[in-house]
Amino acid sequence: MRNGLWPNLFKKWNNKESETIHTLKLIPVFKNFTTKEFLELEKLVHHRTYIENEFIFKNNAPGEGMYIIMKGSIKISLGSNNKNEKILANLQEGDFFGELALFDDEPRSANAISLSETKLIGFFTPDLLALKERNPIITNKILFNLGQILGERLRKTNSLLIEEQKNDK
Repeated sequence: MRNGLWPNLFKKWNNKESETIHTLKLIPVFKNFTTKEFLELEKLVHHRTYIENEFIFKNNAPGEGMYIIMKGSIKISLGSNNKNEKILANLQEGDFFGELALFDDEPRSANAISLSETKLIGFFTPDLLALKERNPIITNKILFNLGQILGERLRKTNSLLIEEQKNDK
């Protein structure tokens, strides 16, 4: 007969890292962060929960920052109903979206809708600005990493457009 006390007693043994930090470590925006930098970042982020088919944000809404998927899935889409909806991406746990809002005050360019019960981490522009004042080294890492990611995405998009033009000829 198993004693239920032992598995519970040692369940978190040597688990020094929170679920939030574990998720942040998966995101390339935060690559090369030290343990201390992750702990500082953890204090700034916000947690949000959404039910299935709930809007995280809508096209043309103010862009306040980026989101990271801890649990669940979301779709990025254009259009307002199923008839004219165009799905741009389906994102899962460990993916992030909305990062352009950290750079400018432009409205959102698409909808983000939960496909299931979804738990997100939000990292918003005011958080980045507060971090810039307290720790510019972390801020520089974030911005440099974001620049690399956005450059890579732009190159992929350019390649797709070039390929599409070749196929149209």
